[in-house]
Amino acid sequence: MRSSESIEKLAEALCAAQGEMGGAVKGSANPFFKSSYADLPSVIKVIKEPCSKHGLSYVQLPHRSDSSIGVVTRLMHVSGQWLENDFTLPMVKSDPQAAGSAITYARRYALQALFGIPAVDDDAESAMIRGDKPSLIDESQLSVIYDLLDKTDSDIEKFCKAFNIKGVEAMLSSQFDKAMSQLNRKLKDVSQ
Repeated sequence: MRSSESIEKLAEALCAAQGEMGGAVKGSANPFFKSSYADLPSVIKVIKEPCSKHGLSYVQLPHRSDSSIGVVTRLMHVSGQWLENDFTLPMVKSDPQAAGSAITYARRYALQALFGIPAVDDDAESAMIRGDKPSLIDESQLSVIYDLLDKTDSDIEKFCKAFNIKGVEAMLSSQFDKAMSQLNRKLKDVSQ
């Protein structure tokens, strides 16, 4: 994380703004798994008014290195104070659709992390956080999934959509067995 020399005014404003923010409503549907998730517009809707009210704004600029793509998110205060951080994802495919999907994913998760915004169901729980954060797959599981995706020549965007995730690295541990089952079945079909 990088910041201006001082961030005391920014921190005070962010504290006030966060006190007015609830959760991002899971308003987008994944029909394949009959589940829902909070999309980027839902996250922006939660932060826009409190940020404006307390003199905060942000910009998110695409950022790419040799093997990854994502965004640099800068939070700014009317005083001129700022802080920023990069959030990048490995690029498995180098095409515009994969890049766009990764950038959208990075934007959403960078904003949720920056402002502490949870995704919640569309009911009275929208201002509450419950339970522990679900665990993500570990590095070895991630490697296995990427290997099988490559061997089956799978469309990563479609795979992620089926699991209601914006990138393979966002897969929950609880989804790993199902993903392995589906990919191994596809590998068997491809091999025949």
